[in-house]
Amino acid sequence: MSNFVFNTIESAPSASKPLLESAEKQLGAVPGLYAAMSESPETLKAYFQIHALFEASSFDAEELTVVWQTINVEHECTYCVPAHTAIAHSMNVDSSLIDALREGKPMTTSKLQALRDFTLAMVRQRGNVTDEQVDAFFAAGYGQQQVMEVILGLSQKVISNYVNHVAKTPVDPMFEQFAWAK
Repeated sequence: MSNFVFNTIESAPSASKPLLESAEKQLGAVPGLYAAMSESPETLKAYFQIHALFEASSFDAEELTVVWQTINVEHECTYCVPAHTAIAHSMNVDSSLIDALREGKPMTTSKLQALRDFTLAMVRQRGNVTDEQVDAFFAAGYGQQQVMEVILGLSQKVISNYVNHVAKTPVDPMFEQFAWAK
């Protein structure tokens, strides 16, 4: 059985230390995901960059949450679902949407449902979506830019979900109140 390292700022490789210090200043602690990723400074840097780019996309807070949580739930990431529940609350996303995502229930609007359906199709079909699926996404008011941005969000979540699966990252105390299991 492999035991993955969860670095502290002091034990992390030197190239990871500034990112962990920044996270600690912003969040008050170094999340376990970052502690695990920090063993590879390149992975940690890539995750931070992809996260920032996805947040700067055309999606609003609800749409970001739909993409993130749809993927987290589909990948059964017991670390990321609670973490993104806390993030969604901090972004003032409506609790009914947060709960629907966590529970696999229908979205609160048809447009958000189309985003969830398209995101799930991208995950389940490994990007091999049909013309009909793309057309349905476009009919809901999205376009080619948002297709690319779903892929960007998926890239971010593959990194975090897979790291958490391999490292068996325990849920941080700051997210425990939002613990989740499929």
